[in-house]
Amino acid sequence: MTTTASQAGPRLTHVRPNGEAHMVDVGAKPPTKRTAIAIAHVRVSPEVYQQIEENSNKKGDVLGIARTAGIMAAKRTSDLIPLCHPLAISKAEVDVYLVPPKHQSPIWPHAPQGRLVAIQARVECVGPTGVEMEALVAVQGAALTVVDMCKALDKRMSIDGARVVYKAGGRSGVSVDIKWKNEVGKEKFGPEGLIEGLGGGELLVRGRYNEKAGR
Repeated sequence: MTTTASQAGPRLTHVRPNGEAHMVDVGAKPPTKRTAIAIAHVRVSPEVYQQIEENSNKKGDVLGIARTAGIMAAKRTSDLIPLCHPLAISKAEVDVYLVPPKHQSPIWPHAPQGRLVAIQARVECVGPTGVEMEALVAVQGAALTVVDMCKALDKRMSIDGARVVYKAGGRSGVSVDIKWKNEVGKEKFGPEGLIEGLGGGELLVRGRYNEKAGR
């Protein structure tokens, strides 16, 4: 029995049938509001933690500069990721927190406890494609800035758990990481402009749910 392309199930849209990579044509897709939230953590040494807490780094305010770097990184995503489309970002919000030892991360309580810099980025636009990559690049840009500013004290810092925890917009609807959703709390979705649900059932997919069943 011969399987056609339409019967083969989902495939990578950036890859032609012959295996060549290309930029997907999104010109015919209608613009919709797109939102994505990503998180990441930087694990630091006691010396780095103390320096950030005291704001005594010779290069400047580590958390403030990392926040700015994350915003700048989001705007340059298409320059860094070859097949990403340039997008007119309408919002890039980056939050950076210093997490003391034996305390839970405010953005991902399941992160291993330790001395952490917690980073969360929220990116929005009105366009034909999503901003998940922009959110991921934002948290990674902020995290790398922390490493760069503090590497003289700690050569073993690590960037952990970078992931998209929320996306909305487009044909695939709303997709939320269940653990993140439960920790953020339902009461925050409305006030922060996040869509919790569209009134339908929730389809569990690899630990996430998608409001449009079958997607």
